[in-house]
Order: sequence, then structure tokens, then C-alpha cells
Amino acid sequence: MPGSHREELVASAGDQALAAWLAGAVRKAYPPERRMTGPQLAGYLARRTYALASSTRPDGRPHAAPTLFSIYAEAFWLPTLGSAARLGNVRAHPWLALSIIEGEHDTHAAVLTEGPAEVLATVPADVRSITELRNRGGSLDWATDWLRMTPQRLFSFAELAWQGVSPGS
Repeated sequence: MPGSHREELVASAGDQALAAWLAGAVRKAYPPERRMTGPQLAGYLARRTYALASSTRPDGRPHAAPTLFSIYAEAFWLPTLGSAARLGNVRAHPWLALSIIEGEHDTHAAVLTEGPAEVLATVPADVRSITELRNRGGSLDWATDWLRMTPQRLFSFAELAWQGVSPGS
């Protein structure tokens, strides 16, 4: 329904506060002129629904798996099945890296972020609402746990031919 609270929450993914936070969270890009701006990052991340989440198994081996994600309160939130390997991984090594990539060659863009993570049994209602909308309205009843990752590092890169970048921006 137009103008609903849920639509406002999802629309906030492109708002100025999120764009400002993302611009401040960006630490580097190579070359520096290929870094996405805060508004470009906000739009890109609002459009992308899945990330590749990388964690470390308790025995030290790497583990990576795709995941639905949302951004809320300056953190990335990932709904997770209670049986997911990444829960034990984060409990053993409370750190997570996310890779969000699109395109090929001269039209590719990427956001790589990492930071401390924690396992949560409950999340704010807004997180659930935002994530359900990002999941095309699908129920999240399967999400028995959630991961919250607070970015400590964020890297963005966009080729000049990528749709969100224009020369000199």
C-alpha cells in the first residue's frame, strides 16, 4: 500500500542519513576516483538483495555462502536458519565479511565490507519489515537467528561504464 510504514522504511535506504553514513564508512578504493559516493552506495545496496557472506569455521577453514541482507542502524542484518554453519562460525570467530558484486568487465561494481558480528535471536521489528520487503514480501518465519555485522571497513569500486557512475562524479 502506497505511503505505508514499510515502504517508508525501504525508501529510507536511499535517504540522506544512510548516504552520509555510507560515505563516511568508505575507507578506500583503488584507484580512489572509482570509489562510489554515499548516494551511489545507498542506491546500489538498496538494489542488491544478496551478498556473499564469508566467515571462519571454528577449525580456521574459510566458509562462504550467499545470504539475504538488509541495512539498518548502521549495520548489515542477515536472517539465518538455526542450522546454518555461519552461526557456529560467528560464535567461534565473531567477524564477518560481505561481498556484494554486479556486472562484468567495464560495467562491474563491488562493495566489500567487514566487521565484528554477533548472533541474535530477535531483531527490531523494523529490521524484520525491511528484510521481508527485500525478500519480495516473503515470510521470514524460517529465520530463527540473525547476524548483525557492524562494518569496520568498507571498500567500494565502480567502473566508469557502470550505471551508477559518470566521469568526474
